[in-house]
Amino acid sequence: MVTICTVVPPPERLRVDAAGNGCFATVHAESFRDALDTARRYRVDALVISVHRCPGSELPVVARFVRDFPAIPAVAIVSRHDGEAAQALLRLGATGVRAAVDCTEPDGWRRLRELVGRPATPVAARVLVGVLPALGEAPEGARLFFETVARLAPVITTVRGLARHLRVTPSTLMSRFYRARLPSPKSYLGAMRLVHAAYLFQNPGLSVADIAYRLDYSSPQSFGRHLKAVLGLTAGEFRRRFPFDVALARYVDLLITPYRETLRAFQPLTAGSWDQGLNRAAVFPAG
Repeated sequence: MVTICTVVPPPERLRVDAAGNGCFATVHAESFRDALDTARRYRVDALVISVHRCPGSELPVVARFVRDFPAIPAVAIVSRHDGEAAQALLRLGATGVRAAVDCTEPDGWRRLRELVGRPATPVAARVLVGVLPALGEAPEGARLFFETVARLAPVITTVRGLARHLRVTPSTLMSRFYRARLPSPKSYLGAMRLVHAAYLFQNPGLSVADIAYRLDYSSPQSFGRHLKAVLGLTAGEFRRRFPFDVALARYVDLLITPYRETLRAFQPLTAGSWDQGLNRAAVFPAG
């Protein structure tokens, strides 16, 4: 579910909630400073701003949000026309807010759903744009594995948790990768978590500690140890040397391209020839 943060008057909150029913979840902030704190602490996919809740004194905070979180689209909404609305839109445009929706129009709330219900650059979608073409005509099970890893890597830290979502036992999942001579599911999951970290590092407003906790590491030190073990880099070095596009290309180059032919015949979620061979050996042991 997409999560949006709003800074809107209390009477408008119910209307935003109703517009998002089944499309996005809302977190209502009392001020733009609250919105900044929310974006640092939780996953936020979009910011919705009412032009009727942005006095001039708040505009520097809006500008800071746009600057510090460029990966989070900000959308201004107009719910009534008055003398201040047009001026407020101009002031918001000067802070970097590039999208606006007139919710007094019949299709205004539908337009809001389209803008924030499916943000233009959600990380999973951007990851899959790089991963799925590299897989080519891979079986459905292989594609589902990578789609699940791309979506859930920020919140799943173990193969056990991944296997539970894929509805296969962890030992079976690991053995299928091993017998196919592919990198382990742990390798695919761990590397994808670093791709998500690179995406979050695009936001200057997020510290290393913020990103560590957003990715469910036990501490910033744990995150740092993972980076050191995998890449030999500190978090600061990773941030500088691995922008999102570079991190994604590295994932594809190391974990997909060398194994493309195997992956195009790989069935990680259903019994394949390897499993059937093991079953026959169990029933008809040699000798």
